Amino acid sequence: MFEHNYDYTIKTLFRDKMLIFWTFAFPLILATFFHMAFSNIEKSEQLDIIDIAVVENENYKNSLLLNKVIPTLSDKKEKNRLFRTKYVTEQKAKKLLKEEKIEGYLIVEEKPKVVVMTNGINQTVLKQVVEETIAKEETLKKITEVNLKEHGINESMKNTEYWDSWIGAIHSNVLTSWEQDTTILDPSNHNLSYTMIEFYTLIAMTCLYGGILGMVAMNRSLANMSSKGKRIAVSPVSKTKIILSSALASYITQLVGVFLLFAYTIFILKVDYGENLKHIVMLTMTGCLAGLSLGLVVTTLLKTKENTKMGIILSVTMIGCFFSGMMGITMKYVIDKNIPIINKLNPANMITDGFYALYYYNKTLDRFQSNLVSLLIFSTIMIVISIFSLRRQKYDSI
Repeated sequence: MFEHNYDYTIKTLFRDKMLIFWTFAFPLILATFFHMAFSNIEKSEQLDIIDIAVVENENYKNSLLLNKVIPTLSDKKEKNRLFRTKYVTEQKAKKLLKEEKIEGYLIVEEKPKVVVMTNGINQTVLKQVVEETIAKEETLKKITEVNLKEHGINESMKNTEYWDSWIGAIHSNVLTSWEQDTTILDPSNHNLSYTMIEFYTLIAMTCLYGGILGMVAMNRSLANMSSKGKRIAVSPVSKTKIILSSALASYITQLVGVFLLFAYTIFILKVDYGENLKHIVMLTMTGCLAGLSLGLVVTTLLKTKENTKMGIILSVTMIGCFFSGMMGITMKYVIDKNIPIINKLNPANMITDGFYALYYYNKTLDRFQSNLVSLLIFSTIMIVISIFSLRRQKYDSI
């Protein structure tokens, strides 16, 4: 029965012209429009050197990495110079920002902080550089603590030449390693290809459209939605096998659509998704699972017409993609900064941010793994809700 229903559901889904349009054709059409809109954007709008200021106080001078990274990215001799930096007082930095002579300024108080007046690409670049530097600085502190402990060096030796020599040696070794293998000190055009986020949101949208497939397949198995569902309800067949086979068929169908989109954008449109192929596949498959689970929860919770359910899934998907940057890449930054809880719960942003992490921060997988786990948690919660909802469904007559 499992294999029979699986084959039947696959055939049913592929014969539905409306489903084929939304899950296969529409993403390809949108990808083509994106390509037409953005194909020359990187050539015509090269990222200029960004004017910034740094408040040169004692905290900045004593920072482990910021006072090394900023000068490196501001070096006139560097081919890929990123910043044109002024080292000033806080009052002067505020004045420069107000007069729009700089895009933003960095001040190190208890914690480093980037101050800007508007949100845009330049401000986002400055913010991301500082955030990554802070993360590496925290890592450096932990490495230092471990090394000191391993060699029996404790706090009582502080402010001695012995302590200072050990600290200096550890920092020198770690910094040398990072300079050879880090994205912070390599601000290449590849790492600053910010239009890629549009294609990430397109992949996220396509993954979540799997909810439509899941909804249609599940409706065929519900007694209040189809004649087939009525027959299943009164027959002695395993309801669990019917539901699982329908869900699996929907999932496989969606994977076909997503990987067709990948093939089209990579080989026809020449979109570069980076080199982490296995992680890209892993994130995409998890994203499709999230889309399927979204469709299942809408189908089982709402007792309404199929078109209404489809409209809800499409609306949730498009709103999620909007917040993750599809209609304007600065929107993602605005939401992350002002209402971060929205994107932490937004499956479209989890997918988009996972791709973003792989492309921009390919030396560490922490951010990618965080998004992957979040998607799995989201999917699990949606599936559990769907199961409980199905168990509670009763019909007076069928």
